[in-house]
Amino acid sequence: MSRQPVTILELTAQIRELGVAAGRVLLVHTSFSRVGPVENGPLGLIRALRAVLGPTGTLVLPSMSDDDDHPFDPRSTPCLGMGVLADMFWRMPGVLRSDSPHAFAAIGPEASRITADHPLDVPHGLNSPVGRVYDLNGQILLLGVGHDANTTIHLAEAVAGVRYRRQKSVAIIEGGKPTRYCYGEIDHCCDNFNLVDQWLDAGGRQRYGPVGHGEGRLASARDVVATVTDRLRTNETVFLHEPGVDTQCDEARASIGG
Repeated sequence: MSRQPVTILELTAQIRELGVAAGRVLLVHTSFSRVGPVENGPLGLIRALRAVLGPTGTLVLPSMSDDDDHPFDPRSTPCLGMGVLADMFWRMPGVLRSDSPHAFAAIGPEASRITADHPLDVPHGLNSPVGRVYDLNGQILLLGVGHDANTTIHLAEAVAGVRYRRQKSVAIIEGGKPTRYCYGEIDHCCDNFNLVDQWLDAGGRQRYGPVGHGEGRLASARDVVATVTDRLRTNETVFLHEPGVDTQCDEARASIGG
């Protein structure tokens, strides 16, 4: 049996009930297929989010490139890997998008600050869109996805000073010509980011509620970073699988010799 579309008014009430606050900065990660169907599709969900935030709030979504082989162009490079909602959002009038393969997009009073230039080799540090959301005391909303999609946890890894890295490369323009930029990035499979659920829940730092046909999780960026950095300073490799389970985690372990 097909599910009935949830109206924009119903979505707005659900998002507000979950605790999204007017006037705040809100970073959203979503799998729209788990939230829909909703009235007017992905656009309806964007409208509901903006209605809750109001004119003084700022909406932020990931907008990373799908293509590591061609230099990123914020005006044309798609981000389908981030989901249909994210790929629609950056194309909308008034939305700003950062000029980086690790791009984020935003609309609202803080959009230009959040999407300002950020370094390639520390894509999710304090000087990055997620770092600026954190600095602005923003909220993080996960819709139909878990913390394995929560980029702010990479910020916590950077703040905690973890030593593991994986070798990455992206295409950039240098001297007017396409070239490869190679660097070491804090990265692994991210499956164990889902441990953050129990850590936040233990401290009463996360709220749950229905949004459309899916589940929403809401936490503040500062609570996520504080909770995760405490764990990482006790056990630097808490997010890495044991050796032999996952090749990405194995690469990360090898970079610190453990």
